Amino acid sequence: MTKVGLQALLSHWLRNPMQLFTLIVGLSLATALWSGVQAVNAEARASYDAAAQTLGEGRFAQITSDDGAIPQADYIRLRRAGWLISPVVEGRLDGVRLIGLDPLTSPSGLATMGADDGNLTIDALAGGVLFATQDTFERLGAYDITRVVTPDAAPGVIITDVGTAQRLLGLENTLSRLLVSPTQPIVQTPLAEVAPHLTLRAPQDGSDVGRLTDSFHLNLTAFGLLAFAVGIFIVHGAIGLAFEQRRPVIRTLRALGFPLRRLIALIAVELLVLSLIAGAIGVGLGYLVAAALLPDVAATISGLYGESVSGTLQLRPEWWLSGLMIAVGGTCMAAAASLFQLARMPLLASARPRAWAMQAGKGRMYQAGLAVGLLVLAGLLGIFGSGLAAGFGMLAALLIGAALALPVVLDRVLAFGASRAKSVTAEWFWADTRQQLPGLSLALMALLLAMAANVGVSTMVSSFRLTFTGFLDQRLASEFYVYADDADQAAELQTYLTPRVGKVLPIQSANQDVRGLPSEIYGPTAHSTYRENWLFLQSADDAWARIEAGEGAAINEQLARRAEIAIGDDITLAGEAFPVLGIYGDYGNPIGQIIVTETTFKRLFPDIRPNRFGLRMDAADVPVLTEALRKDFSLADAQMVNQAGIKAFSLSVFDRTFTVTGALNVLTLAVAGFAILMSLLTLATMRLPQLAPVWAQGLTRARLGRIEIIRAVLLALLTAGLALPLGLALAWTLLAVVNVEAFGWRLPMFLFPLDYARLAVFAVGAAVLAALWPARKLARTRPSDLLKVFSNER
Repeated sequence: MTKVGLQALLSHWLRNPMQLFTLIVGLSLATALWSGVQAVNAEARASYDAAAQTLGEGRFAQITSDDGAIPQADYIRLRRAGWLISPVVEGRLDGVRLIGLDPLTSPSGLATMGADDGNLTIDALAGGVLFATQDTFERLGAYDITRVVTPDAAPGVIITDVGTAQRLLGLENTLSRLLVSPTQPIVQTPLAEVAPHLTLRAPQDGSDVGRLTDSFHLNLTAFGLLAFAVGIFIVHGAIGLAFEQRRPVIRTLRALGFPLRRLIALIAVELLVLSLIAGAIGVGLGYLVAAALLPDVAATISGLYGESVSGTLQLRPEWWLSGLMIAVGGTCMAAAASLFQLARMPLLASARPRAWAMQAGKGRMYQAGLAVGLLVLAGLLGIFGSGLAAGFGMLAALLIGAALALPVVLDRVLAFGASRAKSVTAEWFWADTRQQLPGLSLALMALLLAMAANVGVSTMVSSFRLTFTGFLDQRLASEFYVYADDADQAAELQTYLTPRVGKVLPIQSANQDVRGLPSEIYGPTAHSTYRENWLFLQSADDAWARIEAGEGAAINEQLARRAEIAIGDDITLAGEAFPVLGIYGDYGNPIGQIIVTETTFKRLFPDIRPNRFGLRMDAADVPVLTEALRKDFSLADAQMVNQAGIKAFSLSVFDRTFTVTGALNVLTLAVAGFAILMSLLTLATMRLPQLAPVWAQGLTRARLGRIEIIRAVLLALLTAGLALPLGLALAWTLLAVVNVEAFGWRLPMFLFPLDYARLAVFAVGAAVLAALWPARKLARTRPSDLLKVFSNER
């Protein structure tokens, strides 16, 4: 009996291959977008973990200095005082991060790079060996040092011994930080007595970069879930319509004595097999999506956070298993309502000639109540909530509530249109559109979410770009920037440039934790360049004049928000307290930043000398100066950058940063268009009993086809009109709530009407393309097929 029942159920897919195609493709697309995003996230986190494991970042306590430089003599004194510590030298070499470790004292040693061979360790100590991936070595210039390719190294990082790193970076007798072994002697001289100017940092759980980028990956995951939800709408509609069309088969099987529980179990097994097949296809497609997006994600992480991410994609179990699991779980969610109805349905109840999808109208009031409740919850979270979780909770409540409200709102709009109809044909058009609404509601919900996501994200990105461009114009006020190799060359450059340009503005900085947060301290020269271009979001009276007089400091918005610092509060820099006189926008910077005057900076950090300079000069003289510096100082092109070059590079990083979200937006809109197509194709055959009487009364098949296209355009326009306010609410949430919690700055929100109009045109175009096939199919329906409708019981 089980075999016969299974054959009867499977025969439905043989008679309706389009529904099977809809189910498989819808679930595959949903799984592909989700698994692709998870693959990208898994690869990025694996890179963070490799960096943390290789470099010991966060796992061990560290001894640091305010200026990032520790004299080697301090290290020797600490070792003699009983401290089990290991030196680390860090810097940039040809744009690659170079780390020098001591293989004998480092808690992690060089074994994490596969260098646990004793002879190799001796070679590293004697003559120097560089460990990195092949991609990293390809970025490095020619140096006469042995190179060992190891896949265990973090991407974009070269590991070597301390002495080699000091020699390559020109840091003789200078260390960057000291790693503290977890096991220390019971008796040792306190750090404050041996080196009071150094600071001991406690170990942290996980990678700093991993925690810093959690917000970015959470954004990607949210988009993946949104795309998956759009795909599940397709699956839900396909499963619901398959149950509807199998009513006669189910009725017959039950009338012949087939057990209800076994029937439900067979349908569940059938859907499980289909979900696994679709999930496997989706995981394969997700791999292709991730491979296409990974380079832009790597550029995003590098641009926003300064951390390298591997550019190669690996088949990791954590993402492909999650893809299969979410495919099965999504199918279970989509089929739950239909299986529940089947379990509670009387024996012959399925003989009623009414589509199960139409029964959604009975629960419209409950759906409206749930939608209102979710929208109210979103408002409450926006007003009273705090934290990133509250922000994403607000987004979820807002999107789900709006999607549930869509069919209710459309039904009322169509009812209003019907009440204003002036002819019989128009009245039938409005009534027939209302009748189709339950069958199309899931596809329209998918279109609403896709359009709202496009409006919200495009508004956020365009607002960010507009603000960021203005921000660059303010910050890059100098016409030309020069970078010296070392302090001696920097002094010579400053002397050489002073009589040749309008003003030489040294750029100098030091690293220090401020209220427990990593920060950079800058000491610019008192000049009109900063007073006129660095605009404050909040400030005290005469802020710039007082800062230039050494009476206080300015901080960026990130530090102000994360450390809860207000105007007038004190911060401690190199042991000295300064009141905060101004808070400025610092878009794109993940850490804190402080501005003091040049005189104050030299007093706080006397050992730091600037090796970068901004030059105020006539832009027309830049080529002449560039050639002179190349001739007199042998400066490379990378050491001389004009304002336009920096701005173009920054904007290119910006554009690559948001390529990922743009691609996901396009994919979700494409999936929504596919949902409309599949819904219209499935409903086209089921609607013949409703269209045949209209045809019999004089409406031609061609006109019926045109009406179908007009109906699709109307529904798409109504959905687009509702998606616009939803998308703007989404953009406000991203800018004012999520962005503040995730990155620490708030962006102004700008409106872009032309972009919204263009998106509406795309949405209508997608609806028209989706309706063309069913409309053409209807226009070519044979009259004999329409006449057959009157020969049966319907």
